[in-house]
Amino acid sequence: MGFGIEGSARIGGRVLFRDIALPLAPGWTCLLGASGAGKSTILRLVAGLPTGAEFEGQVRAPRRIAWMAQRDLLQERSSLLGNVLLGRRLSGARADAARARELLALVGLEGQEARRPASLSGGQRQRVALARALMEEAPLALLDEPFSALDAGTRRRMQDLALERLSGAAVLMVTHDPMEALRMGNRVWLLEGGTLSPVALPPGPVPRPLPALAAEAERLMARLAA
Repeated sequence: MGFGIEGSARIGGRVLFRDIALPLAPGWTCLLGASGAGKSTILRLVAGLPTGAEFEGQVRAPRRIAWMAQRDLLQERSSLLGNVLLGRRLSGARADAARARELLALVGLEGQEARRPASLSGGQRQRVALARALMEEAPLALLDEPFSALDAGTRRRMQDLALERLSGAAVLMVTHDPMEALRMGNRVWLLEGGTLSPVALPPGPVPRPLPALAAEAERLMARLAA
């Protein structure tokens, strides 16, 4: 049986979602929804993290998970290299410094391994957090708005890097951006009014060409804004 989550959740009497079933097969599953819809709660439930929600249901997830939260969660006293290696060290896995340096170079921070997070811009911090998630090589990756602090050009490059490096893993990405979800998702789901519904996708492999996605992205944006 693969990874996934089924069930219902509420916070303080308010239903977040009811009787959802979200399978997480290899490839990219993208989760869209308005602010407060419960997307991040689903992500945290799959990760086994506290949510403040009452959840009734089942989660199927591996022991090893790559986690990238909305906040970068960088360790301020550690170098960029140390931050990228942090998850490996905490899990007792081999700390491959050469691979960590390679990932820092791929996210545009080559030669800056000794810098501290306080000296970075918001976009640079997010790229370090992405490198840390890619370092894990886990069978399941959970990404919460992983490209939100990046300019358009950098965002596209980091999306393509993540698609390449997470090939073969099951990925659940929360995003507010319909174009991002349609470009990257092998499967796209919309969480709306406490229910989960699949989004029809154009044919073809990911990443999909942006011109083919404009009409559907506009339709989804209108639903999110309603």
